[in-house]
Amino acid sequence: MRRAPACLLSILLAAGAHAHAATGNIRVNQLGFLPQAHKVAVLPAGAAGEVEVIDAASGAVAWRGRAGPAAVWRESGETVMLADFSALTRPGDYRIRAAGAATSEPFAVRAGVYAELNRAALKAYYFNRSGMALDAAHAGAYARAAGHADTRVLVHASAASKARPEGTVIASPKGWYDAGDYNKYIVNSGISTYTLLAAFEHFPDYFARQRSAIPESGNTLPDILDEALWNLEWMLTMQDPHDGGVYNKLTNLRFDGIVMPAQASSEPRYVVQKGTAATLDFAATMAAASRVLKPYEQQRPGLPAKMLRAAEAAWEWARANPAVAFRNPLGVVTGEYGDATFEDEFAWAAAELYISSGKDGYYAAMKPAGVSATVPEWADVRGLAWISLAHHRKSLSAVADQSLIAARIDGLAAALAAKWRASAYGVAMQGKDFVWGSNAVALNQSMMLLQAYRLNGKRDYLDAAQAGLDYVLGRNATGYSFVTGFGARQVRHPHHRPSMADQVAAPVPGFLAGGPHAGQQDKGDCKAPYPSALPALSYIDDDCSYASNEVAINWNAPLVYVSAALDVLGGAAP
Repeated sequence: MRRAPACLLSILLAAGAHAHAATGNIRVNQLGFLPQAHKVAVLPAGAAGEVEVIDAASGAVAWRGRAGPAAVWRESGETVMLADFSALTRPGDYRIRAAGAATSEPFAVRAGVYAELNRAALKAYYFNRSGMALDAAHAGAYARAAGHADTRVLVHASAASKARPEGTVIASPKGWYDAGDYNKYIVNSGISTYTLLAAFEHFPDYFARQRSAIPESGNTLPDILDEALWNLEWMLTMQDPHDGGVYNKLTNLRFDGIVMPAQASSEPRYVVQKGTAATLDFAATMAAASRVLKPYEQQRPGLPAKMLRAAEAAWEWARANPAVAFRNPLGVVTGEYGDATFEDEFAWAAAELYISSGKDGYYAAMKPAGVSATVPEWADVRGLAWISLAHHRKSLSAVADQSLIAARIDGLAAALAAKWRASAYGVAMQGKDFVWGSNAVALNQSMMLLQAYRLNGKRDYLDAAQAGLDYVLGRNATGYSFVTGFGARQVRHPHHRPSMADQVAAPVPGFLAGGPHAGQQDKGDCKAPYPSALPALSYIDDDCSYASNEVAINWNAPLVYVSAALDVLGGAAP
């Protein structure tokens, strides 16, 4: 993700000792597993080979087996063994023990084990809503006054046009705060909102039942669509109605301090420069939203058609402006989401417009033979095009190459599964994957593996996807469950302004922390030392750490998707 400002608060806790405490522990997914799921724990090499899963309350042995051979995980420098206890299917609460190692944290085996996690991960978006007071009835202890109404936003000099000169006042309310800061960015909103829409499109029955206790709960739309609409309605205001181009971001000139939203609202806010990436991300997201919302025309009359028109207008602007790279203009120092290559955005937008409009010309414009499948991130959205094409493959027109679609999805999944099988830790994550927001990389890997499992039912793909969720929930080198509010050793001090400034001891729940990576860009700003320079251990649970412990909407989105998918699929046939 982008860089945030230095922490303004004193550091109260040292994180190094906590991170090192994981050494010698048996590490496992601290929430648990569906009964038929693949179940694996990581043991330190000094542990005995015989492993027992015991009832958490009585200590009775529920499963006994042996760990595999020891191997070195280069990313953490550890020598570890894997214990596969998938044969344990009886519902219950358990721990894992082996001589020579500390007993694992507790975990459950039961149906629907990720429902609460999914609900909280989705509700995190409500907690990050801009321009809305969060009342106690829905936010509980995290109730707060509204901030950033954004009803009087200025057109920045970089965004000025003849129809909208510098200083023009526009209204651009709603939307989600992007991360631990209070600004709103189209590029990151695109992949985030799309992933929520895809989760609903792929698992509609699951989300039709899901209630996240937001103000809209109980209306005639599923909560996930209500939440997505809060951001989609903001995104629509970011399109210049005169030419179809889309502003990159709505922002202060600089980051707000560590205050609650209402205390940060006096700074002027601007829409800043149109760009090719933002405009195409907008086009793709609006095209997808138009078809997902089409069955709800009665509830939102005219909105699906409006979104498709907006998507096509954005596409035309991008075709006329195919190489407008965004860089922060002079005087603007907030997140950039700069991207200088646009082939992936053109491919994604073309795919979504093809599916939603039915116009074959968009498929040709995608140039699919030259588009590979990759693990999605905000700067590389090729994988999203293949997700949508694969899901809609049975209803595509004759121009779509069915074998190519299947090959792209399966080829990426096969490569990820090969890494998973070869890993000493039993995960697809390798050194290059430990980037800013590495936990989202793990979950986006799982999301792509799940596409292949849905396509062809290869069990390895489901099991490798499970490993990605296991990783962020505790089966990792730090021993943390990286989701606030979940797990026995959960993240407690995320870099998230409301969690830092609200005077509530526990952080806002449901947020995925960014996770370990070797960059340590905030090293000079944090008094708590990083425990290691190795990528899988380079993490501190401290709110100063914007490099390893910030939250972000694009990181939470695959958590919503993967937790729902595994709750639904859970070892059953796709």
